Amino acid sequence: MFKLAHISDVHLGPLPKLTFRELASKRITGFVNWHRNRRKHLFTDTLEKLLDDLETKQPDHLAITGDLVNLATGIEIRAAADWLEEVGEPSSVSVVPGNHDAYVAGAHDKAMNAWYPYVRGDGDPEDWDEDRKIFPYMRVRGPVALIGCSTSIATPPFSATGYFGRRQARATAELLKKAGEMGLFRVLMIHHPPIRGAAATHKRMIGIRRFAGAVSTGGAELVLHGHTHLNTVYWLNTHHGQDHIPVVGIASASQGPGGKKPRASYNLFNISGEQGAWNVTCERHSLNEAATAIEFEDVRVFYENGRVIGFPPPEA
Repeated sequence: MFKLAHISDVHLGPLPKLTFRELASKRITGFVNWHRNRRKHLFTDTLEKLLDDLETKQPDHLAITGDLVNLATGIEIRAAADWLEEVGEPSSVSVVPGNHDAYVAGAHDKAMNAWYPYVRGDGDPEDWDEDRKIFPYMRVRGPVALIGCSTSIATPPFSATGYFGRRQARATAELLKKAGEMGLFRVLMIHHPPIRGAAATHKRMIGIRRFAGAVSTGGAELVLHGHTHLNTVYWLNTHHGQDHIPVVGIASASQGPGGKKPRASYNLFNISGEQGAWNVTCERHSLNEAATAIEFEDVRVFYENGRVIGFPPPEA
């Protein structure tokens, strides 16, 4: 049994003091949004409770699907690097960036440089090289292939779109094929949900069709995403060996009670079996209403002896 944990949208706080130069950019809108909205509901102690509870489950690996920071300042990026070291070894934690990690021009590369041990694929160079495309990357852990994709780009004010381009689509399809030939359970990690209508227009992923094409060509068993701060399950239609692939989102790992979005959660996937006969269940654990502890909330079966379970989703 392989246990894969998933958290997202960490949004480490509080915000550092910003210089006038840093505020003379898109960051001013994020700064205002943080003080008006996010800081009221995103709490460091919530994140600590979530990680403490997750540790008791002893997962084999942790996937983090983006938005580690808020405004991608240098101080935040370095703090996130220190936080990752506390969370776990690079060999047991895999990260993909989100839109907040590329909040302004140049921030994405600074973040990937600082977090490189956690976004480096098996066999990739040990040292960061800004001229090399690091996404997608692949890591093999037990029976699982973790394939990290990036939709992280700098965007204008009041926009939080992501982009999945042709080069990345081709490379992703190649990695999926390779992992399939190895008989592995293939997990794609991406920040923006690759589903039409899952996010508002100004927050959507550009390149959804390319992503679906890559998955249809290469094959996959599971897609993990963040961005929406919601606990969701969508289904991606393909023509590669199966009709539907679960696409699973998760609430912000720092979300406290009282907000419009669900309280902080993590998913724990229990993966067993072999190619063509996978068994997969997903347990969701969430902050309770009193914000005193993390409690078991729900369990769902996605695969049973290779058969997809739960599609179409039951009507509410």
